[in-house]
This record gives sequence, structure tokens and C-alpha cells, in this order.
Amino acid sequence: MTRCAKAEAVFAMIRAVENLFIAVLGVAGGLAVGSGLVALLIVFDLVPRLAQLSRAFRLSIWFETAIVCGSLYWTFADFMDWKLRLPSAFALAGSGLLDGMFVGMLAAALTEVINVLPILAKRLGLSAYMFGLVMAMVLGKTVGSLFDWLVFQW
Repeated sequence: MTRCAKAEAVFAMIRAVENLFIAVLGVAGGLAVGSGLVALLIVFDLVPRLAQLSRAFRLSIWFETAIVCGSLYWTFADFMDWKLRLPSAFALAGSGLLDGMFVGMLAAALTEVINVLPILAKRLGLSAYMFGLVMAMVLGKTVGSLFDWLVFQW
């Protein structure tokens, strides 16, 4: 085997290891995001609350199905680079209304979770560190957002 062939074999091995690392990193990121979404839905008790508000307990399977189908659709839309072209201003207004409803429900759920933090800190014996916990969450979100907007997106 010549030196050139050996070098090509080494480069091919390095590329294979890089691809494997990227695949493992992608799966790990997907698991982390998926676990976070499931934890968010469970902590917020979103499906039971929607069923309670709409007085449709027997139809709660439809709420769950809508969440799963929406997640799958937008995952494929992201991977396949699908573009959403709305035919009119009314469709855009309807889409904006639905987005606003989602953000409003999420904000209302977040205000309820904020009440959980002191209870959780007390049970874990972290009451003295409550300020640090909240600041870590705020700074983590801020630094992560700034990194995404200023570094990763460019």
C-alpha cells in the first residue's frame, strides 16, 4: 500500500468518525429537546387543562394527537425546507391569531410554573440559593439567545 493510499484511508476514517459524531450529537440533541417538550407538557398539565377549559374530557385524545401531529409536521417542514405560502391576508391574520393564542397559553402556563420554583427549592433544600437559581435561568436563557442570534445564525 502506498503512502497516498494510506493517507486516503486515514482521511476516510476521520470523515467516518466525524459523521458518526455528528449523528450521535444530532440524536442526543433531539432526545434533549424531545424530553424537554414532554417535560414541559407534563409540568404545565397542558392537555388536561385544555380539556377542562373546553369541557371536552372525552376528546382529550384529539388534543394529544394534535400535539404529536403538529410536532411531526413541523419537524418534516424544517428538514425538507418546506415554505408556507399563505394565499391572502385573512390566512395570515388567522395564522397570527393561532400563534397568539399559543403564546398566550404558554405565558399563562409559565406564570403558574414560576410558583413551583419556591416549592421545589424548599423541598430540595435550596431555599438559600433561590436568587442564584432564578438568575442562572435568566442568564442562561439570555446568553443562549444572544449566542444563537449573534453567532450561530451568522
